[in-house]
Amino acid sequence: MLLQILLQAAEQNGVGLAVMGAGIGAGLAAIGAGLGIGRIGGSAMEGIARQPEAAGRIQTAMLIIAALIEAVALFAAVICLLISFNL
Repeated sequence: MLLQILLQAAEQNGVGLAVMGAGIGAGLAAIGAGLGIGRIGGSAMEGIARQPEAAGRIQTAMLIIAALIEAVALFAAVICLLISFNL
């Protein structure tokens, strides 16, 4: 059944494949951002538990890195949307 859906998407002169690829790319960007932020949060909590006096510096660095990861994920999602809407 899934194969039939993929074949129907491919029949439209490759446009369906491009839109499907853009959707997969947006999903992978969201999954990657979630994994990255989860890993940063876990490592930050471990670092704060080991060195409580450095909690402020660790939190600051964690927030900056999390914001950069979110920016890259948002950029990837926007690019995927532009690909899917321009076809």
